[in-house]
Amino acid sequence: MRDLIVIGGGPGGYVAALRAAQLGMQVTLVEKDNLGGTCLNRGCVPTKAYYQSAQLLRSLGQMTEFGISVAGSNFDLQTTWARKERIVRQLVEGISGLLVANRVEVITGEASLSSPQQVRVGDQLIDAKRILIATGSSCSQLPIPGADLPCVVNSDQLLAQTTLPDRLVIIGGGVIGLEFASIFQAFGSQVTVLEYMPDLLSGVDKEISKRLRVFLKRQGIEIFTGARVERIEGNGNQVTVWASTAKDTISAEADTVLIATGRRPYTANLNLGAVGVATTPQGFIVTNGDFQTTVPSIYAIGDVIGGAMLAHVASEEGRVAVERMVGHDSKVAYHAIPAVIFTTPEVATVGLSEEGAKEQGIDYRVGKLQFAANSKAITMGETEGLVKVLTTTEGTVIGAHIIGPHAADLIAAATLAVKERLTAEQITTTIHAHPTLSEAWLEALLDTEKRAINLMPKRGAQ
Repeated sequence: MRDLIVIGGGPGGYVAALRAAQLGMQVTLVEKDNLGGTCLNRGCVPTKAYYQSAQLLRSLGQMTEFGISVAGSNFDLQTTWARKERIVRQLVEGISGLLVANRVEVITGEASLSSPQQVRVGDQLIDAKRILIATGSSCSQLPIPGADLPCVVNSDQLLAQTTLPDRLVIIGGGVIGLEFASIFQAFGSQVTVLEYMPDLLSGVDKEISKRLRVFLKRQGIEIFTGARVERIEGNGNQVTVWASTAKDTISAEADTVLIATGRRPYTANLNLGAVGVATTPQGFIVTNGDFQTTVPSIYAIGDVIGGAMLAHVASEEGRVAVERMVGHDSKVAYHAIPAVIFTTPEVATVGLSEEGAKEQGIDYRVGKLQFAANSKAITMGETEGLVKVLTTTEGTVIGAHIIGPHAADLIAAATLAVKERLTAEQITTTIHAHPTLSEAWLEALLDTEKRAINLMPKRGAQ
């Protein structure tokens, strides 16, 4: 009998398997598709490969400002697609090598639960002391007329295409929708975004989401919020998407329609009910603080249990789950989960937004620095955006929100501050190198105490 069977080889599952092996467990990992899960094969990594191509295309448009002349450049999606595929294969092989090196048995096939300590994969029955479910999520479907037309795709299918749509309509103004909007606009598509909610990026600090909307519109992306999609009508090789707003009915023509309205837990064929594993009405697996399900020997992590459906959260839950199995007092710092959105400009956030702080009745201070006041950003020619920090009135950092150059990298320092509940004074008395983008973080913290150096003075400065 094995110590642990992990079902699902995505960022939650393979990390859990590797950590369990490090802790001395005999581990089997079952994956029905490619190792790495959605994130590596059809999500985070492929889109970032495309994002890099998009950023290079935008840089080409700025070359003359830097004294560089570029002639004869053109974009080819097939080449970009092939590069993306090579990157994915390389990383999948890397995970496979890590599992082999750590003596994790990998079985390819679809798993189902036969009992609280037994998993079936095809004709094979595998026994284990514990089972960890890390099956992730799948693209949500939109129940509207016309959603089954051939040119209506989800994010997995769009990443598989090798021809560039002239007109792309994206239904959904969340993370997935806006990342694809930025990428395909840079590639040359005419992009329209239809979002049901009144704001883009529901849950993100509203000041940040409003600024992003302005920047995206400047790039030529057409955006409609408060738009309820009613139907999609086909007409030869093109379709028309019809939506209603509070004011009127709108339509958008497209060659391709991307449905990016979120994800749902993937539990197909797991046989959860037969062994007594409870789920919520939305289909998420119910777990306790140890990530145990209603069956004590069966655990679950990642997208399949809900919460912040992010790859790095799944990885952290996988690590913590197996460490708690052997008696470690490990915990997930849910109050300090960073989220990154690879639009242009990038958006990154951690901790409480202003809206969240108000909902919790927290008295807070806000500090900001525009990248237009940061010397490194100016030299880069990337001055759009700002760093925004929230602290308590005592100075403890409770949230940070960045829109601008390299926001995805800058958020790490803010995440540490929120996790460890550092104060503005502890950080501002730490020397930050010059000239760097990190100085914008420093100045925003100083601004919470009205002490920013590179801002015009405010009343009450001391």
